[in-house]
Amino acid sequence: MALAAVLAFAGFAALGTWQIERRSWKLELIARVEQRVHAAPTAAPGPERWATVNAADDEYRHVQVTGHYLGAADSFVQAVTERGAGFWLMTPLRQADGSVVLINRGFLPSERAAPAASELATPVTVTGLLRITEPGGGFLRHNDPAANRWYSRDVQAIAAARGLGPVAPYFIDADATPGDDGAGPTGGLTVIAFHNNHLVYAITWYALALMVAGAAWYVARTERTGEDGGHAH
Repeated sequence: MALAAVLAFAGFAALGTWQIERRSWKLELIARVEQRVHAAPTAAPGPERWATVNAADDEYRHVQVTGHYLGAADSFVQAVTERGAGFWLMTPLRQADGSVVLINRGFLPSERAAPAASELATPVTVTGLLRITEPGGGFLRHNDPAANRWYSRDVQAIAAARGLGPVAPYFIDADATPGDDGAGPTGGLTVIAFHNNHLVYAITWYALALMVAGAAWYVARTERTGEDGGHAH
């Protein structure tokens, strides 16, 4: 019983310490992302860097690209935002070097039509947050390219369905446009939220460790008292 108590105490204490370490990592991540989001925009990674783009080093970086929208290749990805249900408008943007980046131009309510093709003819400069592709689909719903039904912003699947060829392994959530009158897609709706319950979990594990220690002490004290009483009797 003593050995079991020691093992249980050590296990719970180790889990509590692990959660403290996880909390420290999460706080550093949150601080790093906040710094990226509010930094001045820099050039988005080009084709020479695509192979090394990853979530830890690049996601939520504030970036900028310039090029022409390929309006005929729009894709609508189902979304639910603070403005209700609708779609993210995903439009490819071809840069001067020929490389293509998918741009999440923003949110459109279900009843709103896509922008007219004439709006896409001139070069544009887009600033926004770099996001990593979302392969597969949404919760319990898989993307269906053949039926043109999209539940996640799956860069490679959208590129294949639209015949775009090689594209960046990320997409860009466009910033809000100053003076947005609601006629076009609404950008700047990226939700950045990190669950950080590690302190609660740590306290729970440490509390269980203390309960085991307390129970072991009580059992040991009871047995000792019983033995002393037995000798005295």
